[in-house]
Amino acid sequence: MRLENLIDAAKANISGDGLPPVEQWSPENCANMQMQILRDGSWLHDGDIIARPALVKLFSTILRKDQDGQTWLITPVEKVRVKVDVAHFIAVAVEKITDENIQSLYFTTNVGDVVKLDNQHPLTINTNLKTNTPEPLIRVRGRLDALLSRPVYYQLVEWAEEKDQQLGVFSDDIFFPLGDEGEHLID
Repeated sequence: MRLENLIDAAKANISGDGLPPVEQWSPENCANMQMQILRDGSWLHDGDIIARPALVKLFSTILRKDQDGQTWLITPVEKVRVKVDVAHFIAVAVEKITDENIQSLYFTTNVGDVVKLDNQHPLTINTNLKTNTPEPLIRVRGRLDALLSRPVYYQLVEWAEEKDQQLGVFSDDIFFPLGDEGEHLID
């Protein structure tokens, strides 16, 4: 499969909500090309940067991460393995909205997805073992996550509240810790 064929297949399968039903597809054919999503959200095709944001946005609509941890660009007839350094997307903005005394946090990704932090879109904080730094992730859809950009994470830290001697944020009336249990204990 050539890159142009993948583009055409992605455009042809977009549904009314802008997302094709990738969870329903199970093609056998695997295309032989190298795709990678870097830590900063940049995409590579055969080692070259994909510089067109519209193309990255289009490809983001046909991403799927399977239960075995493999990520694919997938169409009804073919799939391409994608190496993901940290996450599929980058959360580039967060907004706090309060309605009837219930606070909700909304994240916007580098490809335009908007996700409310809630039970279906939880926040998890992993630790990069090489750098011992936090890698905060929010679930976007399926098994696809967005890495919170540093300014977005710092905004959450600024909004952090204490609950049961732990720092975290509330969204949709749910408390989301900003680290592993006990990591930010308040004495």
